[in-house]
Amino acid sequence: MKLGALLKAIPYKEFSGSEDVEVCGLCTDSQKVNSGELFFCYKGENFDSHDFASEAAQSGASAIICEKKLDCVIPQIIVEDGREAVAPVARAFYGYPDKKLKIVGITGTNGKTTTTYMLESIFKCAGKSAGVIGTLGIRYADKFVSPELTTPDPIFLHNILADMVKCGVEYVFMEVSAHALYFNKVDGLTFEVGIFTNCTQDHLDFFENMQDYSECKKLLFKDGRCKFAVINSDDNLGKSLISETKNSVSYGLKNPADVFAVDIEEKINGTSFVINLFDELYEMSVNIPALYNVYNAMSAASCAKILGIETAFIAKGLNSLKNVSGRLEKVARYNGAEIFVDFAHTPDGLEQSLTAMRKLCRGKLYCLFGCGGNRDKTKRPIMGEIAAKYSDFCIITSDNPRYEDPYEIITQIAEGVKACGRKYVTVTERETATEYAVKLLSPGDILLVAGKGGEYYQEIMGIKHSYNDNEVIRKIIGN
Repeated sequence: MKLGALLKAIPYKEFSGSEDVEVCGLCTDSQKVNSGELFFCYKGENFDSHDFASEAAQSGASAIICEKKLDCVIPQIIVEDGREAVAPVARAFYGYPDKKLKIVGITGTNGKTTTTYMLESIFKCAGKSAGVIGTLGIRYADKFVSPELTTPDPIFLHNILADMVKCGVEYVFMEVSAHALYFNKVDGLTFEVGIFTNCTQDHLDFFENMQDYSECKKLLFKDGRCKFAVINSDDNLGKSLISETKNSVSYGLKNPADVFAVDIEEKINGTSFVINLFDELYEMSVNIPALYNVYNAMSAASCAKILGIETAFIAKGLNSLKNVSGRLEKVARYNGAEIFVDFAHTPDGLEQSLTAMRKLCRGKLYCLFGCGGNRDKTKRPIMGEIAAKYSDFCIITSDNPRYEDPYEIITQIAEGVKACGRKYVTVTERETATEYAVKLLSPGDILLVAGKGGEYYQEIMGIKHSYNDNEVIRKIIGN
């Protein structure tokens, strides 16, 4: 593609060089530049890629998008914000694939992944070709791409969307994180439907406060990004979004809503309910326990109905989804006890999962969890207190310590447990902790292994070691 064609996608302050230069790819990492690629310069968290522009040019970059004049002989496009230029240029380079797809974006602290998988199941039951982009990876048309980020960077995202178009995908259900909105990753996309699940404490290591975090979530629904919005009326931020957002519909259980559920019956293997879907009553069931999965199901059902899917297919799709990896997933039954793995890594997520398990537990409820390193430290004692409040016994262990001392993280969590005066034990090595917890189980007990969910690694000192809670549990019990 000629550079001149890409210049039409962005406003720029100054251009030097020839528009006839051929661009064969896009890159934001100077160490990975290939010959003929367009290189983007902007200031990141730790580095300013303007400092590596010469290196990119020497590697064969055909042109550079930057925020200031650089000492390079290749064409330069000077823009106000290099990061903001990435998404629109990527869209143009890959032929605006989003225009040929119907894309649904889901944002919220919890529930994004489960909602995308519920939607995928619904649309497949309705005979539609669907793809999913999110925390567990990207999957479509019998292809799977391992997860890197919840929402991929724009270059990779539009590359994937272009391939989805080639593969005949019609609908895309993607998680849109607060970070993605903050860093302009989804700029230019128009969502058929935007879904808001909830907003509770998370990522305060990055956002200064909950106000900033909330404002980022709201960006999905600004400036006509979504043709329709599906919003949780029982969430405080959701209430304000409903009043501020055009073409919005609401779902909830506590406050008035367009979509709600009654006759809810929670069981260890799932939940059944009667949904009022825009005044149409229909019996539904999901194979994942917990009341919050009724919320996820209501949001998915609302979205599907807006997009023209018959209610019978919605019910069939929800019931066809057997589980979502690491999302309150029943992994095993051992010695008469049930073992669940859940991604719950926020205070609200842990409280919701433990509350659900508490209702279903006939014996003792055990909770094994940790907190990630180099992330929001303020939630550690809060999560410790929640675990102590709702479980009978806590096993505090390591999660992804990253560059922090695992013992220090555990100590901070333990402060919250101590405040409740509950019994607990600390076992730094996660697999050892899991084995210890499993051996405590008796008939009627439930063990919730929380924090990592479907992850296949444990990050320690910058190295991702192979680790998966499900696999470890099955090895311990001999399955």
